[in-house]
Amino acid sequence: MRCGKSTFVWLKISHLVVDFQDPSSYPTVVIARNVTFRIATALADRPVVLLHGARQTGKSTLAQQIAAQRPGSRYVTLDDLTARAAAQNDPSGFLAGMDGTVVLDEVQRVPELFLAIKAEVDRRRQPGRFLLTGSANILSLPSIAQALAGRMEIVTLWPFSQGELEARMEGFLDAVFGSEPPRGSAARSKESLEQRVVRGGFPEVVTALAPNRRAAWFEAYVTTVLHREVPELARIEGLTALPRLLQLVAARPMALLNYADLSRSCGIPQTTLKRYLALFEALFLVRTLPPWHGNIGKRLSKTPKLFLTDTGLASFLLGLDAARLQRDRTLVGPLLENFVAMELTKQLSWHPAPPSMYFFRVHEGPEVDFVLEQRSGTLVGIEVKASTTVGPGDFRGLQVLAQAVGRRFHRGIVLYTGSEVVPFASNLFAIPLEFLWTWNAKPKALTRPRRAVPAKTRQKLRKSSTVR
Repeated sequence: MRCGKSTFVWLKISHLVVDFQDPSSYPTVVIARNVTFRIATALADRPVVLLHGARQTGKSTLAQQIAAQRPGSRYVTLDDLTARAAAQNDPSGFLAGMDGTVVLDEVQRVPELFLAIKAEVDRRRQPGRFLLTGSANILSLPSIAQALAGRMEIVTLWPFSQGELEARMEGFLDAVFGSEPPRGSAARSKESLEQRVVRGGFPEVVTALAPNRRAAWFEAYVTTVLHREVPELARIEGLTALPRLLQLVAARPMALLNYADLSRSCGIPQTTLKRYLALFEALFLVRTLPPWHGNIGKRLSKTPKLFLTDTGLASFLLGLDAARLQRDRTLVGPLLENFVAMELTKQLSWHPAPPSMYFFRVHEGPEVDFVLEQRSGTLVGIEVKASTTVGPGDFRGLQVLAQAVGRRFHRGIVLYTGSEVVPFASNLFAIPLEFLWTWNAKPKALTRPRRAVPAKTRQKLRKSSTVR
């Protein structure tokens, strides 16, 4: 389906209804994934594209949709035991005879396939040969990453962004580096920021579950990932310590990564703790944000910040709901910063020339929550304030950053919970937090009356995933 020059793939989701009616009559809502155009672009000139991300972010649905739109493609899920056994037994034979685009879902389950894919690509190098999906970051497995070095482009699929949920292609990154200053005010939203934070972005949580059912979903999600996915990546002891560690990380959103402090709090030796956190990162449960420094070498030696990749999951682990956040404002600030961190991360994942993201911190001095740096060296600083008012003091960190980088500083932004754009200088602005997904955004259609995947196509995909 075309929308302007970009091709979007539609994800079919059934909304929960409150009255008693036949499920077949539920309204169908389809949400376009903003990363789709980047995948299509990569398939046009790279032999292998890897779409990876956390469990339950919609990778399989997106991969099936792409397979359905590419004539002659084959879709195989390695969650299927028969397909997995065949691939493990004879990886090269498994791929033999598969023409067109071959979509291999959950490819990390059969690491033996990567060398066979390398051989197949080297034998016949053509764009769009393989689309792989995985729920683990294969870059954490050096032998696998090396096999496809120079042959593969990697795209990350995160949970829904706020723009995707509101049928928008966000344009914040272009706007914040643009020449036009922000103007206007935020439109009144049906959802409060607190509701957005505790909901997060996982497709099923967002679209199909009532708020009082979300806790059960998150509990099952954590259990499945920690007790099924972790053992598949590494042989470790002490699985019972992992939920507690994840909860501790959730309780310290956007805090500096202090291994000694975390080790004392959870009773896990530092060497083991580092291994566990590396597994969390490989499973897209947590991310780190590096510090910015004018000297690139020093940038690597400073302490990063650590945060969860979904504030809905973080809120569940902390036992928080929107009403609690509205009552106790001391809980909002760090979670809101975590929320902004992931919204920026999602937009970076589909931007054609994404800037790098850091934070800025002066020893025992002011800091800036986020620093976006283009390859040209141009910088934008972003602060997050969980307040409806902003004063000159809220720009202190941005002013220190501006003095440190000189002419490279393009603009400083304070995202706050008010509704108006307020200029504090020619390049310093307080803007509503909603501008993160509405400023310079391009609208898209949200609902469609037709099915996301035709019945005949779904039947064909099911048949193609069976290995005879």
